[in-house]
Amino acid sequence: MTNPTAISFGFPRTRVAETASWLVLVRPKQPTFGSLLLICKEDAQAFSQVSPAAFADLKTATDGIERMLAKVVAYEKINYLMLMMVDKDVHFHVIPRYAGTREHEGQVFADAGWPAVPALGDAVDMGLDRAERLARTLAQAWSAA
Repeated sequence: MTNPTAISFGFPRTRVAETASWLVLVRPKQPTFGSLLLICKEDAQAFSQVSPAAFADLKTATDGIERMLAKVVAYEKINYLMLMMVDKDVHFHVIPRYAGTREHEGQVFADAGWPAVPALGDAVDMGLDRAERLARTLAQAWSAA
């Protein structure tokens, strides 16, 4: 069963990829272009509750994320933020970081926090339709890796 965190971020429409233990979703509110969610599929609301198998599978998920975002976004750094204040299931906000801007579908995406902490409040709200299109683009890049 899909957890509430995944549903709150538009699953299944925003799904990019899936491993045995993790979902990779487009974050509909993009503080930087290519921002994602990495959500544990297990029933865990604390990082210490994640199984050893899911910890091992985290390597597969992060390898895929970084290969895919390197191709599509050409990030300079990447931030994995585990905030879990509103959405309680174990998850990371994956924020690709870069100087300058990136463009997608005529929309310009700046990294307003570069080179310091990400400016999560300065996000471009893509809405579900655009987020779904971006998820399809990223899914193709994931598969090509």
